[in-house]
Amino acid sequence: MITAPHQIGTNWLATAGLRPTRQRVTLAALLIGDGQHRHVTAESLFEAAKGEGEAVSLATVYNTLRAFCDAGLVQEVTVDGSKSYFDTNTHDHPHFFWEDEGKLTDAPSEQLEISRLPTAPEGSEIASVDVVIRLRPKR
Repeated sequence: MITAPHQIGTNWLATAGLRPTRQRVTLAALLIGDGQHRHVTAESLFEAAKGEGEAVSLATVYNTLRAFCDAGLVQEVTVDGSKSYFDTNTHDHPHFFWEDEGKLTDAPSEQLEISRLPTAPEGSEIASVDVVIRLRPKR
């Protein structure tokens, strides 16, 4: 029997033309099955899948998230040049990175104002601007 989150995941994959393998459908259901946006790491998604009793390897999670990125279903947000988060909200928006928790959340885009960007070097163009605002508890 196909559960509602799995059907939502299957439909999501179809919008991007991705084949709905068992692993992809399972991970898609965990990411968007309840209709909420998520910021996950490969490790946190792997743990969520394990918690649901799903047999999926960490390598498969990494490969699947890469396929989701390539298909435009999620966007990768890199923090510290080493830690990647995957966001199901693919529209341009800023993020808060909570240093003490290692957590990424959406920041209110209506409060962000970027009045000017530097000119791109000759022969190049600005593809996007990523804004990650780092937070820590007040000392």
